[in-house]
Amino acid sequence: MNRHLTGSIDFLLAGPRWTLRIWRRSLLLRVTATTLALSIIVMAVLGFSLLSRVTTGLLDAKDRASVGEAAAGLVEAQRVMDAADTGTTTPSAARLVDSVVITLAARAGSPSQFDVLLLSSGQSPDAPERGTNLVSVTSVPADLRSAVTDSKRQSWTYTDIKSVDGASTPGLVVGGPLVIPTVGEYELYYLFPLTQEQQTLDLVRSSVLVTGLLLVVLLALVAGLITRQVVVPVRAAARTALRFADGYLSERMKVKGEDDLARLAGAFNDMAASIARQIKQLEGLSRVQRRFVSDVSHELRTPLTTIRMAADVMFEERASFDGPTARAAELLQAQLDRFESLLVDLLEISRFDAGAAVLEADPFDLYALVARVIESATPLSERSGVPLRLYANDEPKLLNADSRRIDRVIRNLVGNAIEHGDEGGVDVTIGFNEEAAAVTVRDYGVGLRPGESSLVFNRFWRADPARARTTGGSGLGLAIALEDARLHGGWLEAWGEPRKGACFRLTLPLTVRGVFADSPLELYRDDSKLTQSSNAENVEVR
Repeated sequence: MNRHLTGSIDFLLAGPRWTLRIWRRSLLLRVTATTLALSIIVMAVLGFSLLSRVTTGLLDAKDRASVGEAAAGLVEAQRVMDAADTGTTTPSAARLVDSVVITLAARAGSPSQFDVLLLSSGQSPDAPERGTNLVSVTSVPADLRSAVTDSKRQSWTYTDIKSVDGASTPGLVVGGPLVIPTVGEYELYYLFPLTQEQQTLDLVRSSVLVTGLLLVVLLALVAGLITRQVVVPVRAAARTALRFADGYLSERMKVKGEDDLARLAGAFNDMAASIARQIKQLEGLSRVQRRFVSDVSHELRTPLTTIRMAADVMFEERASFDGPTARAAELLQAQLDRFESLLVDLLEISRFDAGAAVLEADPFDLYALVARVIESATPLSERSGVPLRLYANDEPKLLNADSRRIDRVIRNLVGNAIEHGDEGGVDVTIGFNEEAAAVTVRDYGVGLRPGESSLVFNRFWRADPARARTTGGSGLGLAIALEDARLHGGWLEAWGEPRKGACFRLTLPLTVRGVFADSPLELYRDDSKLTQSSNAENVEVR
């Protein structure tokens, strides 16, 4: 159930994620879409403002014309009534009402511009009421009739004009009081349909909408074309920069014109040329340095061999010397050992630099190799008071690698851990998975300061230049160990915190340069995690 729900959620989110990814990657899309959105907002505001002004203008004009026509009609109706009252014979009420409506209907023209309703104010229930074009009495709102009868003045409002057959159109109703002699008080209403104004507004609205859409599309096209003129050179610059970063130092941008993009391309080309010159200079210096190290290392082999032979003779005969001379022979022997170790490391580094390092891979038991390293480091660990502990969390497996180089890496890591550890000891852990093998060496000594975990593999780097060294060393051990790990297609990583110790993890594929995704062991593991492992084999050497 949960799996199906998760799949459905992933399917629903696939579209937005794809859109967001395209949005982030395309500057052309972002600029065009932003321009389009802002254009729509601007056109909507302008269109609304235009429609509002046109509507207001049309209605104001209609109000003035309608109120004026209604006022003139009211005067004309009152004149007709007054003229009828001065005759020798008084016409009936129906004839009077009909004459008023006929007279006012004649003013409407053809086609009729308005309709007329002559309604009784209600004083006489038998008073006749008339209208034109079958307009319904319900077209006049009750509020308007009340305003006309109460104020005895002309009033108007917007409403729907309804006919007897049920048709309805928006319109303006203007009403005023009228007194018909011998009949009583009436209300005269002019009903002006707003059909023409509505058609005009519909035309303006459709014109604004079509014009706005066309302008938005044109603006989007213009924005896309303008942005493309900027984006295309930027993309070309990005491709050129990527190829330059991949080592194609002759890559350059095309310079067209004299605008800002042309100046950018020129500046990029100048920068690339300068970087290429500096890289070539550094490569030359590096080749000179590697050649110097290689030549010096080889040239020192012969005199060192001669000095070693003499020193060995003196060291073997030191018992026959006096105290200071015997001590000098011992110091000479120790420093020759250190110098010879440095010379060996320099020769190894020169092989890595020259690409001459080769692997002699063969299957071997990693656990047995690490156990031999710990056994050989036992005397140093006893003198330093730093106990060694070996943990194996898995069944032993054969590792296909160069055992000589792996032995050198483990010896270097264990020796450094003893030198920088304390009475908390050193934990060496071995682990395997289906793709890789790993060895971690964890001490609880001085540790590493922030940022030093990436510096420890630099050549001749020391965490504390003033620290007294007890076991000597050339400062090249970790650099060589890192190159050995890389030669196998593996990792060598470091972790450390001040006064909490350090941890080094060597991860190797089960076959030389094999592929693996994760290390079998964590880079940092404390002693509580180690002791809680139920299948761990604990071999302690003190």
